[in-house]
Amino acid sequence: MMANEGFFRPVRGMHVVASAAGPAHALYFSCYERMKLLFSGSSQVGHNPIANGLAGCFATLFHDALMVPADAIKQRLQIYASPYAGAIDCLQKIRQREGLSVLYRSYTTQLTMNIPFHSVHLVTYELLQDYLNYARTYDPLSHVISGAGAGAIASAVTTPLDVCKTLLNTQECCLASTGGPTCSVPRGSPGTSMNTVATQEARGLITAIRVIYMQGGIPAFFKGLTPRVLYQMPSTAVAWSCYEFFKHSFAGKPTIL
Repeated sequence: MMANEGFFRPVRGMHVVASAAGPAHALYFSCYERMKLLFSGSSQVGHNPIANGLAGCFATLFHDALMVPADAIKQRLQIYASPYAGAIDCLQKIRQREGLSVLYRSYTTQLTMNIPFHSVHLVTYELLQDYLNYARTYDPLSHVISGAGAGAIASAVTTPLDVCKTLLNTQECCLASTGGPTCSVPRGSPGTSMNTVATQEARGLITAIRVIYMQGGIPAFFKGLTPRVLYQMPSTAVAWSCYEFFKHSFAGKPTIL
């Protein structure tokens, strides 16, 4: 990709996600803290896995409402030989050709993936904090370790649904390039390089699962597992470190670096 389209090609569309990430994460953490307190029903906030998991479900609803459209645009910009000149051009063409509602086509799939992802993520983070930092004081090392571990486990568990979401978000680009009612998706087999085959258009989670299974079997659902885990580990570690720092700072609690 870098050889044919430039050194910065893999990070194209990053600004779209960055613009939506701020307000989305603000809603996410504020909702999580509030719902965690509500569901725990005690002063021992953070030590109740069920309350943490339920709070994560509600927080995900608000987070994904902002991130799903941004993610759809980012993925269309990042695919190889993308037909879009930029984020604005992508948004205009989607509005003209498909309607803006297509940006939310993967919303239910995203929730299906992200509700278990964030539930596992938050429960794992709080459990690791129970072992490393039970008193919930500001401890940068424990936040980094807990965040990275929680991100790795949650991303590995939900990789198959992420593959389905990517297919739903990017198949129109393939349709435009082929000019037909089918979509080319990657297919690989042991000992051979990746190739593409024509498949039916996926319009929902069930058809996406069928299409992916027909083209690559069970292994196809785990394409990109390693990059996804390697991305999520530092991402969640940094997110929790920053969040815990500002949380304790604004609460007037000591932050020992």
